[in-house]
Amino acid sequence: MTDSSAAGAAVYSPMTLALYDAWVLGISNRYAWCCSTGAVLMPFFRANVRPHHLDIGVGTGYYLAKAQLSSQTQVTLLDLNPSSLEAAKRRIDRPGTRTIEHDVMTPIPGDERFDSISLFYLLHCLPGPLDTKAAIFGHLKHNLRPGGVLFGATILGDDAKHNSFGRKLMALYNKKGIFSNCGDNEAGFGVHLREHFNDVTLKRHGRVLLFRAADPIV
Repeated sequence: MTDSSAAGAAVYSPMTLALYDAWVLGISNRYAWCCSTGAVLMPFFRANVRPHHLDIGVGTGYYLAKAQLSSQTQVTLLDLNPSSLEAAKRRIDRPGTRTIEHDVMTPIPGDERFDSISLFYLLHCLPGPLDTKAAIFGHLKHNLRPGGVLFGATILGDDAKHNSFGRKLMALYNKKGIFSNCGDNEAGFGVHLREHFNDVTLKRHGRVLLFRAADPIV
């Protein structure tokens, strides 16, 4: 675990998690990032989650709790922050849910594979420039089963032309080490994803990039 990785994860204390849904998924998504949680992000999650699922950067467990998953869906939660893992597991309240406390900047121990892997609002919190953090795509493709899909959403950097509210949040979060995304852009994500996957779809909503990748290049 790097110090910068810990800085991005440490902000999610029990108190912060109690406010997360209202502030991040409600106010910030609507007014700063211009990407509706209910109209855009939740349907995208539901459309891609599969029966054996790994959720990385779990937040409060909002998407898994609201996705109306089949009773047969097996869920594994991975995060660097034990408070997030505990909160998400408690919220989704599904028998058999497993948790893994791990820094996603390094390969996941073991050789388990999943039908789907989600990265919602994780990448803009990872440390370093895009070229550095995009290395996780090379790691995670080995954790997909044949036919599996990697998908997620991330807040783009300065090139996204943020509104005044977004610029203030970007400046504050990047200064504090919560975000590290000033140089993140759609073209760069496309290059890195296509380095590791044959089937890549990118779609931008407001200042948020939705991505879906399948058919890993081995």
